[in-house]
Amino acid sequence: MQIPLSTKAKAIRKKDVRNNLAFLSLVGPLVLGLILFVYLPIIWGLSLSFYQARYSVTPTTFVGLQNYVDLLQDQDFLNSLGTFTIFAAFIVPITLIGALLLALLVNTIHVARGFFRTVFFIPSACSVVVAAMIWRDSLFLGTTQGFANIVLDRFHIAPIVWIGSMGIPWHWVVLISCRLWLGLGYNMILFLAGLQQIPPSLYEAAYVDGAKPGWSTFWNITFPLLRNTTAIVISLNLIAAFQAFDEFYNILGGTYGGANLNLAKSPLIYLFKVAFSDQDYGKGAAGAFILAAIIVIFTVVQTRFYGFGDTEVK
Repeated sequence: MQIPLSTKAKAIRKKDVRNNLAFLSLVGPLVLGLILFVYLPIIWGLSLSFYQARYSVTPTTFVGLQNYVDLLQDQDFLNSLGTFTIFAAFIVPITLIGALLLALLVNTIHVARGFFRTVFFIPSACSVVVAAMIWRDSLFLGTTQGFANIVLDRFHIAPIVWIGSMGIPWHWVVLISCRLWLGLGYNMILFLAGLQQIPPSLYEAAYVDGAKPGWSTFWNITFPLLRNTTAIVISLNLIAAFQAFDEFYNILGGTYGGANLNLAKSPLIYLFKVAFSDQDYGKGAAGAFILAAIIVIFTVVQTRFYGFGDTEVK
């Protein structure tokens, strides 16, 4: 018996309705969450940055670009950008080189490769707050009971006050080593993924032409083919340096009642103070968009410099 075309059309329509309802039930909550908790706050913050909004998140007086001008003339804000520059100048190249070396080592071993990948990646899953407290209260405690000072004592070196305002700024060692421990494994995984995309036939052809394993093949084959991965790692670490907050706040702010927080005040620490301590929400919102603009400019410039997205090796 042949089914009428109208019955087939109704069945198809019902199936389409069920598929659309299933799609909406899965995607709808995600889209709604993005609108409510991401896009609306961004739009509200952008509008707030053009208003005077003190002690209230409700815009009061339109001031145009005055909040942006005040921030760019604020020496404390400019100093916080200097803090970012110092932090990024150390953490980005050290993380890049360290992660690449780890990836090369793990990629060359054939026994327990998964074990080593897991061991190096585990710190990335650790809470930044927990790591910062361990670094502050155990590893770099500024007394003879601190682990670093115990090691120095074995070499007859006097204990160091790692977090303090006097003498050498040792707090940078604490901040950079904490971030390095947290991020090295994650960046190693990125480089491992890039290494596994390189065809082994390229190395075989190079060996046939007389190349030897080592620096020559790394510099002429491996590193050029990791160009896109390198650009990604640099971008992610620059963004993370801009967004550094937890380690600064918990390592420096957790000592001597927060008196050491002024030793190295990151941009987000400064904006946190402006928005929540001074309750100048308009100025705080303007600072957030200034940082967002700087991040976008940095990212676009350096990814274009490295030729991110190019399929042909130059």
